[in-house]
Amino acid sequence: MLLKSVIEESVREQLSYLKANDIGQGRKMVEEIKLRKDYITIISGIRRCGKSTLLFQLINNLEEDFAYFNFEDPRVFGFDIGDFTKLDEIFEDKDFYFFDEIQNIENWELFIRKLHDRKKTICITGSNASLLSKELGTRLTGRNLQKELFPFDYSEFCKYLNLEKNQKSVEEYLTLGGFPTYLNTRDITYLQQLFKDILYRDIIVRYGVRNVKSIESIALYLISNTAKEFSLTSIKNAFNVGSVNSVADYVSWFEDSYLLFSVPRFSWSLKSISVSPKKIYSIDTGFVAANSSSFSGDKGRLFENMIFLHLRRKHKELYYFKEKGECDFLVKEKNTVKECIQVCYELNSDNQERELNGLIEAMNMFSHKKGTIITLNQNDFFNFEGKIIEVISADKRLSNH
Repeated sequence: MLLKSVIEESVREQLSYLKANDIGQGRKMVEEIKLRKDYITIISGIRRCGKSTLLFQLINNLEEDFAYFNFEDPRVFGFDIGDFTKLDEIFEDKDFYFFDEIQNIENWELFIRKLHDRKKTICITGSNASLLSKELGTRLTGRNLQKELFPFDYSEFCKYLNLEKNQKSVEEYLTLGGFPTYLNTRDITYLQQLFKDILYRDIIVRYGVRNVKSIESIALYLISNTAKEFSLTSIKNAFNVGSVNSVADYVSWFEDSYLLFSVPRFSWSLKSISVSPKKIYSIDTGFVAANSSSFSGDKGRLFENMIFLHLRRKHKELYYFKEKGECDFLVKEKNTVKECIQVCYELNSDNQERELNGLIEAMNMFSHKKGTIITLNQNDFFNFEGKIIEVISADKRLSNH
């Protein structure tokens, strides 16, 4: 429990900071979010991707009075469920409520439910997808709209740095990624420290992990192997972890914190999906380069990670295809595979047959007449036995879809 005066001071200081702070470049999501009384708006995403800035931009569009509170404020360390009553009194009944990193407080959903019952318009952010969805699912089922915020996409990146959309800016985006602060500083230690902060604050401390060295080594291993297959058993054996279940927990926690994403191999069998190796991807290509030494000459895997992030922003259900050949991404919506996508940094005589065959095999399985190959800078098409393969440059795909 905290003194009301301490909470009051934090509210006052946070509001002062909010009013003095530059709201930054407008994020695309500002246009997508329609704040409503009948639904609680939830914005989740990795630390430092711009969730607070997005809140500031939403607030800036308001004409009505509002309440704002950031639970990451060190002055309110120890805030618990009983302190929400004091916070509510300090706010003096506003129409709009905005909360940053609210998942830090146990049983936070009870207070949010009370505000919702009072017909308040509520928007909250959090950096742990599982904690947010778990509590919302138990207390606020059907009363929330969830959005995921990522670091800058390619269009936002180009706008932020005033770059034209072309091969050169794609290559810069591939190297730098989309974390706004890093784009300002270009200090690689920022992304290295961010990795440590996420690992320790969102995973090790939160879940009481004892084997700190192992979980850090596994996280770095997966980041270094982005766009590659992995299995829980192989990681267990490589890092001498006690059980496959422990490794499964680690990977789940990495995903909940948006540090990493795993993509399953497609199968019509759920059992086959669960036991097949998955492919791993990271939240940001600049983040990968900063925390791994394995990408100095391998732009192909970074390129695939970049395309993955583009697809993941739009689609939650992605698979890779692997039978006789391989296809990098299958986009699935409502039990139907909508698109087959191959990713190739440069299509040439050495890899053309392999890339086409893997894509066509996937297209045949799902009876698709059109498939896509995304490359760095090539635009072309192939007509193969009545099937159209479009080759599209990354700047066009990242800009238009």
